[in-house]
Amino acid sequence: MKYKYIIFGSIIGLLAVLVLLSTSAPKHQNSPTEDDFKKTFNTKYQLLSPPMPDSLMFCGEVVPIDREDIREALDREMLVNLYWQSNLLLYFKRAYRFFPVIEPILKTNGIPEDFKYLAVIESGLTNAVSPAKAVGYWQIMKETGLSFGLEISSDIDQRRDIVQSTEAACKYLKQSKAQHGSWTAAAAAYNMGDGGYKKTSTQQHTKNYWDLLFKEETARYIFRILAVKILMQEPQQYGIFLRYADLYPPFSTTNIKVDTSINNLPAFAVQQGISYKELKRLNPWLISDKLENKSHTTYYIAIPNTDKTQTPHNNNELLKKL
Repeated sequence: MKYKYIIFGSIIGLLAVLVLLSTSAPKHQNSPTEDDFKKTFNTKYQLLSPPMPDSLMFCGEVVPIDREDIREALDREMLVNLYWQSNLLLYFKRAYRFFPVIEPILKTNGIPEDFKYLAVIESGLTNAVSPAKAVGYWQIMKETGLSFGLEISSDIDQRRDIVQSTEAACKYLKQSKAQHGSWTAAAAAYNMGDGGYKKTSTQQHTKNYWDLLFKEETARYIFRILAVKILMQEPQQYGIFLRYADLYPPFSTTNIKVDTSINNLPAFAVQQGISYKELKRLNPWLISDKLENKSHTTYYIAIPNTDKTQTPHNNNELLKKL
């Protein structure tokens, strides 16, 4: 009798499992047909070619957008940048932090504001290091940085400082414009070097960027800047929407004046009530764990601002577009 109950209970249990599986298993007969799937895909998924501007300026200079070669080159970079969505959104997020620093420096130095987009395409507004060893927000080579007054040593690399590197980039661009005759040419020369641009323009008997034949990187360079400018100036026209909360806020800092060596930066950070990680985040130009300063040069080290009544600068043209 006991075995009959065991067998009966096993059968009941098996039936329960079968019922459960039958109710939870996907009902293939209700799956969409191939035609249904195609219809849903065609209805829900859209891939649109971005509209091109009717006219365009770069640094106050006319871009000949009516030319077929110019329009097609710009169209390529618009597509590449618009549909690399993650990268484009990061441009916006970081721009909110760094454009308020870059813009007044460009203005003070007489450099057109459009050049802030050059920094965007050069580094994505990060302290990037290229395979050619160009460093920082403006991707400056060591020799170039030194020639324009940046300090680069085993402890310090001012190419990684947003203020100092922007100042150096302004000097380069101003000199390049004087040499090549236009801001567009200066931007291209920033990519290929003044010597390279001069050699190319001499061989082809024109300094006009739009009429010069370049290798692909330089040929695409200005158009990458233009595409980012268009998308960042009119984001909502291209389906780009961000909330203020999505943007990376400017750093709120105060500076500590230092004119002696610091033998142990991690210990220095603790003395300031912050972590070594935070010290390096706010001062990426400090590339060692010490600061040797035998010449008693004055440096300013940023630490978080403890004055809660002060708010980060937010008078940014970028915000007016979002």
